[in-house]
Amino acid sequence: MSNDKFNGWTNYETWRIALEFFDGYEIKDTQFKNTMELADHLKGVVEDTIEQEGKGIAADYALAFVAAVNYYEIAEHLLNP
Repeated sequence: MSNDKFNGWTNYETWRIALEFFDGYEIKDTQFKNTMELADHLKGVVEDTIEQEGKGIAADYALAFVAAVNYYEIAEHLLNP
């Protein structure tokens, strides 16, 4: 993995998950106590989806892909669009 940013995001994985999972995702101000709590929630959403939809090696590869995602960065973006 390189340290280059991708379309303004930490990396390709973060950009792709932000775009495909959370584009248009609305956060209520009181829903989460802080950015880290939201980041943990977002990670859970993605991992739960993979576990529900994926099987076998495809799910393993998907989980490996999302391991590089910066969920904190996505949470900051959602809280401060």
